[in-house]
Amino acid sequence: MTLWLGPQPLVLASQSRARQALLGNAGIPFDAIPADIDERGIAKASGLSAPGEIAGLLAREKAAFVSNRHPGRLVLGADQTLALGARGFNKPADRAEAAKQLRELAGRRHELHSAIALVRNGLVLFSDVVIARMTMRPLTDEEISAYLDQAGDKATSSVGGYQVEGLGVHLFDGIHGDHFTILGLPLLPLLAFLRSQKLLTF
Repeated sequence: MTLWLGPQPLVLASQSRARQALLGNAGIPFDAIPADIDERGIAKASGLSAPGEIAGLLAREKAAFVSNRHPGRLVLGADQTLALGARGFNKPADRAEAAKQLRELAGRRHELHSAIALVRNGLVLFSDVVIARMTMRPLTDEEISAYLDQAGDKATSSVGGYQVEGLGVHLFDGIHGDHFTILGLPLLPLLAFLRSQKLLTF
């Protein structure tokens, strides 16, 4: 008996390897078709400022973009924003910016807002935003530099300059949230919705 009951694999509108691994490990068949959208431009034009609202918007926009090009397919969009208080962060452009972000986050608690949206034929069927709270330990400039030496290019591939599933875990004192949300794909509400639509065996 197969787990997935959909007529076609899910479409993941993302090139994130972490999201692809989470779906694959959960036994959900999918086709990865990244959405070619101007995320910063869309966020700016929206006038939204709340990190969770921005993440939700971008998840919907990614899913809608791919859905419009693949009619009939169920498309999953996802996005994640990092907020330190009211201030949002983007992926660091280079090592110097990654170091700057880490200095700002060190010794403080920030939030990751992870959003998902399921779209078919341009219609949003489900969306959700889940928050994880991350407490980074105090860090010296020497410790930040040593971390960046070890992390290499991975430090600029994620907002905040870290990947908690890798060497970034050394930067934290406390993590409050589920593993899937932290990696950018709130899997539990996604699976609950898929079960409600009779798309999963159990």
